[in-house]
Amino acid sequence: MKLKNSYFYTIRENIKDEDSVSGNLLVRGGFIKKTSSGVYMYMPLGLRVLKNIENIVREEMNNAQAQELLMPSLVNEDYFEKSNRNNSFGKEMFRLEDRFNKKYALGPTHEELFTVAAGLKVRSFKDLPFTLYQIQNKFRDEARPRYGLIRVREFSMKDAYSFDKDEKGLNESYNTMYNTYKKIFGRLKINYKVVTADTGKMGGSLSEEFQAITDIGEDTIVLCDKCDYASNIEVCSSIIMDSMSKEKVLEKDLVYTPNIKTIDEVSNYLNEAKNKLVKTLIYKIDGKFYAVLTKGDSVVNEDKLAKVMNAKEVIMATLDEVKKLKLEVGFIGPIGLNIPIIIDNEVEVMVNFIVGANKKDYHYKNVNLSDFNIDYKGDIRNVKEGDSCPNCGGKLYFKKGIECGNIFKLGTKYSECFDLNYLNSDNKLVPVQMGCYGIGLGRCLAAIVEQRNDENGIIWPMTIAPYKVAIIVIDPLNIDQMEAANHLYKELCDSKIDVILDDRDVRPGVKFNDMDLIGIPIRITIGKKIVDHLVEIKKRNEEEIREKSIFDIIYTVQDIIEEESI
Repeated sequence: MKLKNSYFYTIRENIKDEDSVSGNLLVRGGFIKKTSSGVYMYMPLGLRVLKNIENIVREEMNNAQAQELLMPSLVNEDYFEKSNRNNSFGKEMFRLEDRFNKKYALGPTHEELFTVAAGLKVRSFKDLPFTLYQIQNKFRDEARPRYGLIRVREFSMKDAYSFDKDEKGLNESYNTMYNTYKKIFGRLKINYKVVTADTGKMGGSLSEEFQAITDIGEDTIVLCDKCDYASNIEVCSSIIMDSMSKEKVLEKDLVYTPNIKTIDEVSNYLNEAKNKLVKTLIYKIDGKFYAVLTKGDSVVNEDKLAKVMNAKEVIMATLDEVKKLKLEVGFIGPIGLNIPIIIDNEVEVMVNFIVGANKKDYHYKNVNLSDFNIDYKGDIRNVKEGDSCPNCGGKLYFKKGIECGNIFKLGTKYSECFDLNYLNSDNKLVPVQMGCYGIGLGRCLAAIVEQRNDENGIIWPMTIAPYKVAIIVIDPLNIDQMEAANHLYKELCDSKIDVILDDRDVRPGVKFNDMDLIGIPIRITIGKKIVDHLVEIKKRNEEEIREKSIFDIIYTVQDIIEEESI
């Protein structure tokens, strides 16, 4: 691409409404442009990067013997009704009606249609196994889009589905995709961890996420300082670190706490540690109110709470709902409550703790489990940094992560809904075992920028850079410089190397800054020394500038590309 007569622009200033490094740099570099909250245009540079990512994904999926197809974005809602997911998606799904009042959705995911597609082939065990995949845009009505391409309403995704006759086959397909994903993320040069995750709306028996480790991200990744344990905080098991306290059990004591409501305020006012307090939160679980008790320094994990209660919907009660229960906000406690009580396992080993007294401006000290009824108990809290590792007992610590890929063992959830069965060797109908495997292409793009940038801009890995080489002409009006530049440009193009020729009549500093901002891996500068057949070459991720003969430069470029593409 020659810039002088091309669609190319950059923005000097930081973008005010972008709340991530990647969003800011991608907009400034002319890769993407926000059109509305959570919706972006991919400009020519951005589309080139996206296609390079797509090509790597497609190549590795094809190598794994998966076959590509393309599903419609417009999905009849009847399919989601049949799989019982219409309600579980709720407001996240974009819904519409056609002129005949038929209900449709913009596909947030395609398990249902892939299951239907598989049913066109599967009759007997001889028809299995196989894997299908697509690369297509998906739609989800995110309540709070943020972080540029990381949480959006329309996104490009590769989703694949494996179909097997039994669990052994599913395990083999799952492991094949696991290893394929490692190859993909390795080629994309993403620093990632594979973590255990919640199956969520997808269902199934196992889910693992490929999380890019970054300074920002939606997910908190739990890691161990002694072993290779890695988990999403949503599913990380909490180990009770304390045994039952041996301190003498005391009589509960009502204490005056005027306008003292929060854990911090109560802790300071009574001069007690936060972990000596027990907080009582009111939740609505499948439409019924419950009191949920955890240590004062713990956070309720709603996913774990839902599993303990085998519930479909877990939401915190609103302020109005709490008032209708005639409870004093800031002073709620378990003693005398007329709704069911759920406690975290940690609370079970506590004695002489502090709770709200259900009376304005009062708390109870020296409360014990015998002072109130317990209806349910379980692991319902988030782990904390410093907690014991569930795997080896080491200390846990946190990192932020961007979920770039996920893999699920779906089992027979969808095959049973859609009668996807096969005749086994005993001539009996058996449901097909399914696996699901997704990669967010835009998320990968954003994660790479989050991990690879400096004060000057993006540092693309060679494997996905929009162009591998940028030729900068110091003086486009100089005949010698332009002739050399055009000759080198043609030579690189003939060698199938993606190259930019910056022939714009602007200051050299502007050109250098632009190429650094958009992250081109190799920069070749043609200036006055071209009369001696010398040019300068610089790698984006290094400070060193080297002089090379223009006659040798093509071989130097090829060596760098080969070295950095491994």
